[in-house]
Amino acid sequence: MGKLKLLFELYWSFFKIGGLTFGGGLTMLPMLERELIEKRNWISEEELLDCYAIGQCTPGIIAVNTATFVGYKKAGIAGGIFSTLGMISPSIIVISIIANFLREFMDNKWFIHAMMGVRGVVCALLMNTVINLGKKSLKNLTTWLIAIAILLLAFFTKLPTIILVLMAASTGIIIDLVKSKKQKKEGTNE
Repeated sequence: MGKLKLLFELYWSFFKIGGLTFGGGLTMLPMLERELIEKRNWISEEELLDCYAIGQCTPGIIAVNTATFVGYKKAGIAGGIFSTLGMISPSIIVISIIANFLREFMDNKWFIHAMMGVRGVVCALLMNTVINLGKKSLKNLTTWLIAIAILLLAFFTKLPTIILVLMAASTGIIIDLVKSKKQKKEGTNE
């Protein structure tokens, strides 16, 4: 019964997150932190950021990928499936309802104005998420330099996102290898 209860909790947690997240994966991060770290204590903040980073690097929707990784980490394959289903269920329900009334919604002035308001909120939530991610992820000069370099490349080139991610990851690996080699060399010289 314990495993089934955990699977239901995973489904329900991600159902709530999926149903209340507007603006995509980045705006979901504060909700993930509250639900998974503060409320349920299922993973650490660093583990969440790792799952989120992996979710960004893999094909598909960041929110779904993150839910899948967290669910898998917590309860294996079944956890990944239940978390994923929880994340996508609200969207499927809402899209199915809207699809039935799409013509009326698209011409409704109240709906159009409501969507303009939602766009503004999404921008604010994205900015908040970026600032919070920066505070948690940019811990030293190296991470700041990598972030600035990738940001400039993203603004001024048309490089695909996966190339930028691979460049950042490669740079981090190379820097770590150089530091490790330097530390070993200094350790043998003493």
